[in-house]
Amino acid sequence: MNDGPPPNAKASRIHERDRAIEPDPDSIAAQFEHAGLLRERGLFEEAKRRYLELLRREPTHFGALNDFGTLLLRAGYKTAARTVFAKAVAHHPNNPTGHVNLANLLFLVGELGEARRHFETALKIDPEHIHAHRGMGNLLAELGDAAGARRHRDKGFKDHFLTTLPYRGDNPPVKILLLVSALGGNIPTGPILDDRYFQNTTLVTEYADPDLSLPAHDFVFNSIGDADLCRDGLAAARAIVARTDRPVINHPAAVLKTGRLANAERLNGIAGVRTPRMTALPRDLLAGRGAAAAVESRGFAFPLLLRAPGFHTGRHFIHVEHPQDLAAAARALPRETLWVIEFMDARGADGMFRKCRAMIIDGKLYPLHLAISRHWKVHYFRADMADSAEHRAQDAAFLDDMASVVGAHGMAALERICTTLALDYGGIDFAVGREGDILLFEANATMVLIPLSPDPKWDYRRPAFERVFAAVRAMLMDRAAASRSGMRRAPSPP
Repeated sequence: MNDGPPPNAKASRIHERDRAIEPDPDSIAAQFEHAGLLRERGLFEEAKRRYLELLRREPTHFGALNDFGTLLLRAGYKTAARTVFAKAVAHHPNNPTGHVNLANLLFLVGELGEARRHFETALKIDPEHIHAHRGMGNLLAELGDAAGARRHRDKGFKDHFLTTLPYRGDNPPVKILLLVSALGGNIPTGPILDDRYFQNTTLVTEYADPDLSLPAHDFVFNSIGDADLCRDGLAAARAIVARTDRPVINHPAAVLKTGRLANAERLNGIAGVRTPRMTALPRDLLAGRGAAAAVESRGFAFPLLLRAPGFHTGRHFIHVEHPQDLAAAARALPRETLWVIEFMDARGADGMFRKCRAMIIDGKLYPLHLAISRHWKVHYFRADMADSAEHRAQDAAFLDDMASVVGAHGMAALERICTTLALDYGGIDFAVGREGDILLFEANATMVLIPLSPDPKWDYRRPAFERVFAAVRAMLMDRAAASRSGMRRAPSPP
């Protein structure tokens, strides 16, 4: 997606600031502004050097600590960002924003107790801090406190459901109306909505005023992706898009059909596709004495999987090996209803588990990764890839020629899944079975495009990533062009 910064006034502003700094190198304000301009242009190394120089001169500068931590976090350097945010809190203990930034990072890495402490501190300092309320809402939802989460979300979103983000370009922007859910479950659009080209107005659908006139937009991007967690948000989004004649990316009606249980049922009928048997059962039943008999009577055998709805990246997802382990596993999970899932053994002849991901962009398939792991729960960032040149070679072969790795039978099945989903943006997580069938793990809109680290060992992945980013950008520009040419959006999916 990053085609390099377009020629614009920012380059001139940076040049002018350079000249302004030269005669007064001790001007902290000038250094801070210059670092911010570099950050806006996406020049990570230059911005990093400027922030480090500024902090060498004034180690307690809150703005520099805050913005530098944000820069590091967006680039994937969580440990370094944590150090910087912690310094901001240590030097400015009465600034609620510092506590919120640190709390959000702690929540991201799973340190919920510490995250809660900093959210609570922020709210003691400023009881109306909307981002502290939003973060606390997410944290309490993670802990299973639905009522508490709702209270904080109401305070964070009720009167703050519409936000127009800054536009960094100089040419007229492409205006996007971005629909999001207050509950999470949204597509992370930060890496794909470059604010040098797109002006983003974000609308939180559950809290939107139904009488609100929709802000000017070239097209709507429904980023709500989790049909299990965000049914109310998607229903609200469906009512919103009914009020516009502009193009819609990921129509809510299509996303609503992509819940895990719904997919397991409707995609299993596709030729060449095998989905796991699934059912939803009360946690109280699964945690009781007759739990094993209850699931076996429904056609399940051990080992099996238990999952709490509405979570991703493997959170609250457990492998249950034996019947006697079921009750304890159920008690360890949040949510009043849990999914019981057939365990599909995706091990290859070498005993390793594999998971492929293909992105769906504007109706076409693009390979994103092949992850290989000793563990049944395969995620690329936890898989055995960084330390294995052989595994990276298999990943490279998949990226270079997905059809050869998946086979003609499997590719035809993937195309059928793509057509059935009717998503403009989404993805399919799968393995290839011994007979060439697609073993489907997940297929929905919540797939994340995490920018690659600068480590040279991942250079082989960069062309595939660039193809996906280029396809997303082409889709966005196509929708903008269609809107501006007067074309109306396609009918809602059935």
